Amino acid sequence: MKELIDLRNVPVHIAVIMDGNGRWAKQQGIMDRVFGHRSALKAVRETIEGCGELGVKFLTLYAFSTENWNRPKAEVTALMSLLVSAIKDELPGMIQKDIRLKAIGDLSKLPASSRVELEKAMEKTANNKGLTLNLALSYSGKWDLVQATQQIAEKVKSGELNAASINADTINEYLATAGMPDPDLMIRTGGDHRISNFMLWQLAYAELYIFEDLFWPDFRKEHLNEAIIDFQMRERRFGKISEQLN
Repeated sequence: MKELIDLRNVPVHIAVIMDGNGRWAKQQGIMDRVFGHRSALKAVRETIEGCGELGVKFLTLYAFSTENWNRPKAEVTALMSLLVSAIKDELPGMIQKDIRLKAIGDLSKLPASSRVELEKAMEKTANNKGLTLNLALSYSGKWDLVQATQQIAEKVKSGELNAASINADTINEYLATAGMPDPDLMIRTGGDHRISNFMLWQLAYAELYIFEDLFWPDFRKEHLNEAIIDFQMRERRFGKISEQLN
């Protein structure tokens, strides 16, 4: 399937909602949801590798939402522990493959050990020029818009910014994703047809690809390729009509 991809028309930025880990674990006859999260690491690796091979510039993974803090404490603790171990294990490979690691979200809420490992990895990969792997941690689209609005309001209050001059570019500058292009393609596994408070502003014109019967732990490069091939068959009009594009 990879040979069907037009490398001149690969999405610059792909965003992924990695859904279905707990349901996948139940399918295996295991009631412990953490088993599903651990088993999903291979899917993450394959997605990163696949994006790197195809020349995708930005990959944002919705790893932990602000709402996920409301999950059972044992699951949250296990997820934070998994984050630390995954970063430690994957860092040498990221450096070797020239991957730059970034993170968006209210990182102050992460446990100190998770935050320290994350910051170390981001610092060590800061000058890499390949794929930018962007982890959305303690993130939600509403949180992002609120924090951006608060920053803008402070600038207006201090006289550094004129309220009448605020436009879409201004808001982009204060979002957590400032400096990154908006996603061209959003992939979601697990069958749900919603964006679940993920990048509400940035996904305005993203193409959506939903895997109906595939849970995240089973996601592989061929599924990434499938989504990209579908993306390349779509006409992206951005409010215009077909004739204007030609």
